[in-house]
Amino acid sequence: MNIRKKAGGVVGIVAMASIVALAVSGCTTRGGGGDGGDGAAASPGITDESITLGVSTPLSGPTAGPGTCTVAGLEAYMGAVNADGGIEFGDGVTRTVEINTYDDTYDPQKALANFQQMVSDDVFAATSGLGTPTNRAWREAAIDEEFPQVLIMTGDPLFSDQEESPWQLGFVPIYQNEGAAFGELLAASDADHKVAILSQNDDYGAGYVEGFKEAIEGADNIEVVGELTYEATDTSVDAQLTELAATGADVFFNAMSITPLVISSLQKAQQIGWLPSWFLPSNTSSPVAILEPGGATAFPGVYSVSFSKAPQSPAFAEDEDVVKFLSDLKEYANYPDMPAFPHCMWSYMIGATLEQAFQNMEEPTRDSFMEALRDISDFQAPLMLEGTVVNTTEDGQPAVSTVIVQKYNGTGYAPAETFG
Repeated sequence: MNIRKKAGGVVGIVAMASIVALAVSGCTTRGGGGDGGDGAAASPGITDESITLGVSTPLSGPTAGPGTCTVAGLEAYMGAVNADGGIEFGDGVTRTVEINTYDDTYDPQKALANFQQMVSDDVFAATSGLGTPTNRAWREAAIDEEFPQVLIMTGDPLFSDQEESPWQLGFVPIYQNEGAAFGELLAASDADHKVAILSQNDDYGAGYVEGFKEAIEGADNIEVVGELTYEATDTSVDAQLTELAATGADVFFNAMSITPLVISSLQKAQQIGWLPSWFLPSNTSSPVAILEPGGATAFPGVYSVSFSKAPQSPAFAEDEDVVKFLSDLKEYANYPDMPAFPHCMWSYMIGATLEQAFQNMEEPTRDSFMEALRDISDFQAPLMLEGTVVNTTEDGQPAVSTVIVQKYNGTGYAPAETFG
């Protein structure tokens, strides 16, 4: 079931349509609400009163934790904006933002069905949804329909290639950038290191490994002594952990996206007495939801990358951005707890980035929106760490391309200027 929302509250319920073939039609004029003044006819999903966004993301299943956050932060930001009267768009019309949410359970077929439902529901654009295979499932259909699929939470570089994906744009750093950041830190170490790699057997895992290997190429102090993969549908990676432990590696590069598997991997490594330093992707490195239950303090170091402030960190307890974010999250997204996943912060930043684009789109059309979206540079979105910005102007890169390597300190993360 799909829940249709206006940011800050439920306004109705719509059932998910079954998978049917899309008839490509003149989508740029169907279902619009006038021309917003003197310009072109409005695209579907935008009227003189509101604009409707869609989010297809896992709201149930093993990735429901981060998936729920991909909606919560966006609802929090847009809920606060709506409460202040809405956004004045570049065409001079002030509109509120409505958000339709669709549960794909991290299943590509359900994600495709959700896209088809979004078209039926006259959604203007899709955003914020989590997952590489799920977003890939309807990328080509979105291109055919000239339907924006933007600021989504996948590090797949395909989504930021303007020639291959003209109606797409990723938000989070591409996997290669994250892998390279850790590889560069490791290669700069004064010590010799043996590395074991376990990666998801898809573009997600391959991207992380590619970036890491490119960064350590030519580093005489780094040796990859074992490399295995797992499937995203696997329920256990105990066999892989046992085999990799036998290599004697002192560093474990674990490019894994499934939350329960990361926790069980941390636990299994301790059970078999293998205590290397770890690297974890940004989307599966939550201190509260993953590292604490996994007993991560048993290891000499757990490293990840970030571009957002962590509300759980004492260093940001009184930060103005963080205080407002937590207040908005509770009031407008009905999310009263401290966020366990960074996706809550990322989707809040996405809301701010969308507002920048809306303020500069001169016509109520998808073409004008994409033009405005691809013209944002050096934007310091709320919650961004110093040294990171939103820049949508570089082809081949997502909205955020810079990351800071951090080390887990038992409660949160601190910047890691050196390895060890």
